Amino acid sequence: MSDQKPNAGYYPAPDGSGQNWYWDGERWIDPAQTQPAMAGNAPEPERPWFKKKRIVIPGALVALIIFGAALSGGEGDADSPAASSTPAATETADAETVVAEEPEPEPEAEAEPEESMTAGQRNAVSSAEDYLRFTAFSRSGLITQLEFEGYTTEDATFAVDHLQPDWNEQAAKSAQEYLDFTSFSRVGLIEQLQFDGFSPEEATYGVDQAGL
Repeated sequence: MSDQKPNAGYYPAPDGSGQNWYWDGERWIDPAQTQPAMAGNAPEPERPWFKKKRIVIPGALVALIIFGAALSGGEGDADSPAASSTPAATETADAETVVAEEPEPEPEAEAEPEESMTAGQRNAVSSAEDYLRFTAFSRSGLITQLEFEGYTTEDATFAVDHLQPDWNEQAAKSAQEYLDFTSFSRVGLIEQLQFDGFSPEEATYGVDQAGL
């Protein structure tokens, strides 16, 4: 059996009283008798592990509770009415912007008043249309024909300029009418059209269209 003595410290009393006595390495010391003298020298009994952690464990629980509350608060903010209403507010603002950017409709152009004509001008226009439906004319030839019918030079000129027929087309039509009636050389038909009042360019165009 070993003779090694226990280290200094508090142990159950050897008298079986249930108290802790202090063992200084050599002998037992009754705390009731020596506590005033040893109060400043005796080491403080070591605290059991479960008592040391009684503060750490509640602290960890508090930290977990705070962390869980933060997570719950974040999810609540994401689902809050204020957050869900943000897209609707943005769409409303966009719609207002589109409405504001729509261009205003341009005012409709006022209809130009119909050209006023005198009775003589109106009749001259009607007569000129009848002649053009019947046969081809040059500008000067149609004015002369209206003057022959008794219209003033002013009314006849107004009527011809008002209708504004295509004089090249009239020259081509006149050249074809001459060829349907009789034979012409190219030069002779150009001269005939010029005699009727067509310009050299109009007469040449008409003969070209007739195939000469």
